Amino acid sequence: MVTLYGIPNCSTVKKACSWLAQNNIQYSFYNYKNMGASQQKLQKWCTQFGWQQILNKNGLTYKKLDILAKAEINDQNSAINYMLSATSSIKRPVLETDNETLLGFDISAYEKTFL
Repeated sequence: MVTLYGIPNCSTVKKACSWLAQNNIQYSFYNYKNMGASQQKLQKWCTQFGWQQILNKNGLTYKKLDILAKAEINDQNSAINYMLSATSSIKRPVLETDNETLLGFDISAYEKTFL
C-alpha cells in the first residue's frame, strides 16, 4: 500500500503524483488540507525526521506568522499542535509505503524505493 500525503495544488506534490503515474505505481492520495492531519502521523513523522523537517518554514503559512507566534513553536509538541491547526504548514509530499516513509520529492529516493 502506497499513500501520498499532501495538497493537490502544491507543485512538488504534482511532480510526485506525475512520477508515480509515469512509473505505473498505484497509490492513494491523502489531502490533508481537506481531510485534516492525524496527530499520530505527525508524531510518527516528527520522531522519524525531526519536527524541524516536518514543519515547512519556507511556506507562506508559516512565513505569515508574526515573530511571537513563531517563537512559540519551539519543540515537537508545539510544532505538532500548530501543524494540526494549519495543515498547509506540513512539509509535502510525504509518501508512505509498507516499509518506508519519504519526505519531499526526490527522484533518486523514489527510484530506489520503487524501481
